[in-house]
Amino acid sequence: MATKHDLSIIIVDDVELTRAMIESTLKNAGYNDIRLAHGAENALKLIKDRIADVILADWIMPEMDGLELCNQIRQHDEENNHYTSVILITSKEGIEPLVEAFDRGVDDYLSKPIDKQELAARVQAAGRIATLQNTLLETAQALEQNNQQLREMATSDPLTGLGNRRYIQQQLEAVIAETDSRGGATACLIIDLDHFKDINDNYGHAVGDEVLTGVARRLRRAVRPTDIVGRMGGEEFCVVMHFNDDSHCKPAIFERLLKAINHRHYPTSAGEMIVTSSIGVCAYSKNGPIKSLDALLKCADEKLYEAKAAGRNCFKF
Repeated sequence: MATKHDLSIIIVDDVELTRAMIESTLKNAGYNDIRLAHGAENALKLIKDRIADVILADWIMPEMDGLELCNQIRQHDEENNHYTSVILITSKEGIEPLVEAFDRGVDDYLSKPIDKQELAARVQAAGRIATLQNTLLETAQALEQNNQQLREMATSDPLTGLGNRRYIQQQLEAVIAETDSRGGATACLIIDLDHFKDINDNYGHAVGDEVLTGVARRLRRAVRPTDIVGRMGGEEFCVVMHFNDDSHCKPAIFERLLKAINHRHYPTSAGEMIVTSSIGVCAYSKNGPIKSLDALLKCADEKLYEAKAAGRNCFKF
């Protein structure tokens, strides 16, 4: 567990006096590894030089605001298997700006004027979050390396490292059996990238493969550790979720997953790509109308077609 002495913090604010005040407060609280950035671009350079555990950033800054900085940090984290806790400092009032901030990946916020005791407490909590998340990521990476050695080629997709259609069907069958024995619900999500053929036609299959691996990586990070993620083939993916209580199987979960896939550009060798997806969701419960694996997959496919017909970049449940 990281201590105050080894927690890496970056303070981002275009006002020198504010940076100095926050730095002084945190040093008095026992934090030693503190770097200062006069703007978002400067902060991103510092992060690329050496990762950070906690970022404190002003929401309103010239050139790039705190939300866009958070977006860039999340992209950097995704590519480097790391998690950075982001705290925004704001004078904005009302619930709507905060909801937007949390939807964009911000972990916490501080209201101006900054209370020094609250500042120290929030940084301590953010440090714990970052440490826990990075421990989980390291564990997951180690497990993935072990699983990669054990995974049979017959059930793995060589491009993305995800399970293939056969693997998904095997796992889905097992989750349905668990639902039958313990109750709850099984959700099957079929995810299809919108207009993916245009990427292959315009930029080549190598760039298309980069997008597919980026989507696979983003899907892994967006779901729970117990959820199953696979590639059905082409630009089509599948996620299988089990809920101990069928009332927990709610549209808001699938909305968050859609945003996780779609809300940031995908970096490729041909430049950043805007990629959206459509999702079809169908659920299985012990006493529900769907009675088999094949029926569940067919239902999810039909819901996917509904999402495509509705204009894409959406989900149907």
